[in-house]
Amino acid sequence: MPEIPDFIISRMNYFIYIVLMMMGVYGIFMKSNYMKKIIGLNILQTAIILFFISTGAKTGATLPILVQGHGLAVRASDYMNPLPHVLMLTAIVVAVATLGVALAVVIKIYQDFDTIEENRVLKVLARQEKEKDRHD
Repeated sequence: MPEIPDFIISRMNYFIYIVLMMMGVYGIFMKSNYMKKIIGLNILQTAIILFFISTGAKTGATLPILVQGHGLAVRASDYMNPLPHVLMLTAIVVAVATLGVALAVVIKIYQDFDTIEENRVLKVLARQEKEKDRHD
């Protein structure tokens, strides 16, 4: 079995995030069930959040907290960047809100059309549009 280069091993998490993103995009665009589309959207959002959190990680770095009185010379490169983590907290809140709205819309679609299959909903809407045009 061939040995895997260190370059690939050190960046394996990025390859996993790309696979998760592709799974999410596949679920959003290729599935016709609205619940499966929502699951794909959630997978995509989670992969993006994990990707950005991993960009803020740094081996051997410390949190950027001001320590007074220790007389230590601290360089900016000794700190990890907290900005990706803070932004992803906001992204998590947006993802939860998006999920809640999407589920509410799917419930309303099910109540109105008695299905959550996209092609069936589109057929019913096309039939309603034809009936509306006939009456006008």
